[in-house]
Amino acid sequence: MPNWEKSPLGAVADLCLGKMLDQDKNRGEPLPYLANVNVRWGEFDLGNLRTMRFESHERERYGLKAGDIVMCEGGEPGRCAIWMEQVPGMMIQKALHRIRPHDVLDFRFLYYDLFNIGKRRGFDQYFTGATIKHLPGEKLAKVEVDVPPLPIQRRIAGILTAYDELIENSQRRIKILESMARALYREWFVHFRFPGHESVPRVPSPLGEIPQGWEVKKFTEIADVLSGGTPKTDIAEYWNGEIPFFTPRDVPDCFYVQDTDKHVTDLGLSKCASANYPPDTVFITARGTVGKVALPSVPMAMNQSCYALRGKQGIPQRFLFLMTLQQVDYLKTNTGGATFDTIVVDTFRRMEIVKPSREVVTNFAEKTDAIFEQVNTLQRQTQNLRRTRDLLLPRLLSGQIDVETIS
Repeated sequence: MPNWEKSPLGAVADLCLGKMLDQDKNRGEPLPYLANVNVRWGEFDLGNLRTMRFESHERERYGLKAGDIVMCEGGEPGRCAIWMEQVPGMMIQKALHRIRPHDVLDFRFLYYDLFNIGKRRGFDQYFTGATIKHLPGEKLAKVEVDVPPLPIQRRIAGILTAYDELIENSQRRIKILESMARALYREWFVHFRFPGHESVPRVPSPLGEIPQGWEVKKFTEIADVLSGGTPKTDIAEYWNGEIPFFTPRDVPDCFYVQDTDKHVTDLGLSKCASANYPPDTVFITARGTVGKVALPSVPMAMNQSCYALRGKQGIPQRFLFLMTLQQVDYLKTNTGGATFDTIVVDTFRRMEIVKPSREVVTNFAEKTDAIFEQVNTLQRQTQNLRRTRDLLLPRLLSGQIDVETIS
């Protein structure tokens, strides 16, 4: 371990908690703000931003600048990302800390140090709350961070940033490919503008006019809806096996899920209601992340909060996946459950869909299979990059790897 200085975070960075939502103090100009749900490890989800009014004197206090680190105070305390002016005039809400490092710290190095602390559960000792965990500002200020010489900080940050830039580039390509697949599906099967559609007349149906030769079917006529299950959690022989075990928390923000947090043994699988489903099975979650859809890239089992969808009548799995994505709004607004929203099997039984002709489905699969394969390959590459980065991270920060000898 090198002889690097350590310091309480509060001594080497300015910390500020965001503004509380308060209707009585809701004055000033409406500005976008980040909430807890917008912050992920290393990135921001900016798809559902809200606005709140901020007065002129509050802009400096609660505003973000490039290089600020934004960290969750609750939810998953310690989760953080670097703000780089992705949206101008961004503010923060009370559930978030703004960490603005002093000149002794490179903001990228500090982020990776905090990331490493979070991944090895180093924040846990500072949490408050018995059931809902929080990381208050006075506790965050006591977290010990590394303060090596700035040239070493920048060297370490540069190595790790190179991996993150490759990951970000792959993610951009994935999003483009996924948008192409979704757009093609809508063009062919929502707007009915498939190749040769001009010569196919429309006919009446319970769902409106559809191309001749297509049929309105119940969803369960074209796909099996299969349930999952969880083995008893107190039996060690059931867990830490080789079989990925899918739960709602494993839902990716892209098409494919590559791996899961939990893994079961063959014995554990035999003791629950789930099978080890083959790749490209469509998984849809019924609780918590209700309506989320994923394609496993490897065989996986799943818990009781999920359903596996398997196509019938020659329906390709990837076509079924895009069809299910198109029906998410219906599924989310037709839930059951006494205490929380749950998709039940009857929801699928009631759901009507338009089944295209076999020829059109086959043609679509031929045109989109290459897109899905590219997405799956890019996601695997991204996963490998993350693993390599996460392997290097603690070694770089502990001095096991001497960055001064790396050319």
